[in-house]
Amino acid sequence: MSNSPSFSVLGSDVAIKGDIAAKSDLHIDGRVEGDITCTSLVQGETSEIFGAIRVTSARMAGHVRGTISAADLVVLRTARIEGDVEYESLTIEPGAKVDGRLSQRDNQPAEASLEAEASGEPHLTLAAIN
Repeated sequence: MSNSPSFSVLGSDVAIKGDIAAKSDLHIDGRVEGDITCTSLVQGETSEIFGAIRVTSARMAGHVRGTISAADLVVLRTARIEGDVEYESLTIEPGAKVDGRLSQRDNQPAEASLEAEASGEPHLTLAAIN
């Protein structure tokens, strides 16, 4: 295994029921029913996520039903978020829909909280294999 950053993609034909904890960056175009913890998340326009999201940075373009906690969050115009959002930095494009409470959090070491979150028993763990 390499310590270099990796990037994992869940295609539009992938549906997962269960939590995802990854040390890699994720790009999700499919459907996830479960919590997601990773460093960076990119959500495609056709993607659906039903669960809590804890990330350092995220670009959301699809449908989310659940809470989002991110240091740096970008909500694109095609996004539909149903749930509370906690952020340090937030960008919302015109046309995006957010139905929930927005709250700015204090700057805190996101990596430490993500590692603590990922130390539990995930149903699916993604890692780079070289």
